[in-house]
Amino acid sequence: MKTLQKEYIDRLEIIKDAIQDSDELVAYLDAEEEEDYLKLQEKYERYINELYEDVAAADPLELFDLEERLIDTAFEGLFFPRLLGYAVLRGDLNESFKYVRPQEHFKKILIAMIDSPYFDLIKQRVGQAIQIGFALSSDIWITNLFEEIDNKNVKQFLNAQKIDRYHIDTHRKSGYLRFQKQFQTTNFQSTDFPATIGEMTSGFGLLRKFLEYRIRSGSNHSSYHEELLKLLENEKLHGKNHEHILSLVINFISFEGKQQDRLIAVLNKLRKNSPDLGTRYFELLHRHLLSDLPYDPTCDARVYQLLDHQIKDDMQAYYASLSVLAQKGFVHEDSKEAIKQLYGLYDGLSTINNCLRTSILKQFIHVLRNISEEEYLDYFELNKTLSPIWIYSIFSNLINH
Repeated sequence: MKTLQKEYIDRLEIIKDAIQDSDELVAYLDAEEEEDYLKLQEKYERYINELYEDVAAADPLELFDLEERLIDTAFEGLFFPRLLGYAVLRGDLNESFKYVRPQEHFKKILIAMIDSPYFDLIKQRVGQAIQIGFALSSDIWITNLFEEIDNKNVKQFLNAQKIDRYHIDTHRKSGYLRFQKQFQTTNFQSTDFPATIGEMTSGFGLLRKFLEYRIRSGSNHSSYHEELLKLLENEKLHGKNHEHILSLVINFISFEGKQQDRLIAVLNKLRKNSPDLGTRYFELLHRHLLSDLPYDPTCDARVYQLLDHQIKDDMQAYYASLSVLAQKGFVHEDSKEAIKQLYGLYDGLSTINNCLRTSILKQFIHVLRNISEEEYLDYFELNKTLSPIWIYSIFSNLINH
């Protein structure tokens, strides 16, 4: 977690002061009518949301600090429903749709909301968030939460949010996915970057979720470049999870200058010192190629640029061949020969050849989807090439098996 920058704190203070000086707040405090509180929400939550969106876009590691500042009583309970929803959905889930680790941030937001003098008004908008949060949490976690609450009416309300049907995995999953749809266009993902192997093990899911969201949404990564590099350079974190993060970074996140030099050093040191890296890397790459991550030829070019070409391994062979294809196109004889030679080095059903087939297929689909009317005749020439060379040479092994 990073501390919120001064420019954001200043904007937050302006919003806070405006709320405190507002006629809407005065009207509510005089009459305590729900209608007046709704007017306060309608006028000021949009300013909070604008600030939140700016932080989420440019400095997402500061979101936790922003949220802790927003539970200040001076904000009069505004934005609590969204904060609670964000906290519920950030958690890393296992295959049974249960939190991998307790969600203490969810607990902090929930306790602050309960202690708010506006709780009776807010609770009308947070029932589903609490239901899903409880469904994803363990019974022990919920019991411990209840022990911290003295108000019997609040306990009764919270207890009613424990939904029996969510004890069944399929119902819990469907409930979570329905709730998630409400926030599908909202950017609220954040993470902590681990410094120890224990933190890497427990926090890997959240970190991966954060990075994949930022990659899919085409977000700017510059505000956490340094955190990524420190993680990748930390030899104490080396292992399966470290390699997964490395595979995401080298394919989808660009660096420049000295930062790129540091990434190059990490990658090529691992290639030298870990003979099995290529095997594990192509398993990860194949997973990325089959996912909804935005793979395209620029990913291959990015990795190729990072490689020390003096190291003759599977990564060098794979990306050198795809580099020829990228430079000369599908129909050039050099491209055909480069791909044919690479394919012949490995078993047809090997992971590296699976990556090759999937990559070429995705590129071909991209060409077809973006072909113009003027280029339509070129397609027939391309099809002549694809039929005898790509389809036969690359896919015939699958048919034979």
